[in-house]
Amino acid sequence: ELAGLIRSREVSPVEATEAYLERIPTVDPSLNSYITVTADRALADARRAEGEIAAGNYRGPMHGIPVAVKDQFYTKGILTTGGSNILKDFVPEEDATVIANLDQAGAVLLGKLNMSEFAMGDAFHHPYGRPHNPWDLSRNAGTSSSGSGAATAAFLCATSLGEDTGGSIRGPASFCGLAGIRPTWGRVSRYGVLGASWSMDAVGPISRTVADCAMT
Repeated sequence: ELAGLIRSREVSPVEATEAYLERIPTVDPSLNSYITVTADRALADARRAEGEIAAGNYRGPMHGIPVAVKDQFYTKGILTTGGSNILKDFVPEEDATVIANLDQAGAVLLGKLNMSEFAMGDAFHHPYGRPHNPWDLSRNAGTSSSGSGAATAAFLCATSLGEDTGGSIRGPASFCGLAGIRPTWGRVSRYGVLGASWSMDAVGPISRTVADCAMT
């Protein structure tokens, strides 16, 4: 729905991005879904998308859509922790392929989402705070990609990316009342993804509907 409104120029990418950036500090302190919010980057992405769409250069349904991604993926110039204090100062010099693809599609990057340390399943140690389920703050938001599930369910991003080794997309999607897709292994590049198990890791979307997952 948002993609259609952006394409028809009824809603600008900047307006949509500002709405999410205003909501995150209000709601997320009780959820711990974000590790890093990239407000300046997001607004720059949104202004670029707005200018391109106004000039008739619409890239497709992700153009101008505010998204957030699990902090397991390399993002050039942006802190990437893998949910661990070991990498609390790690800033990659390149993007993971999935991040480069989102950028090529014209998506707006709101920030990096919380996760269990190094994606180790339903770990109880979360150095950046344990993510909470938006439907019931006393409950778990799911395994590993918990921040992606919590942020998407709480409307702190339009859609998100998670990573699934043994259920870490499907679990948060199920726990948070969302849709998630674990792609066939190898279909989506793992380049620039902090690995949990090289032969099983798969990057995929966590969204509110199957159609949103397909779009992402």
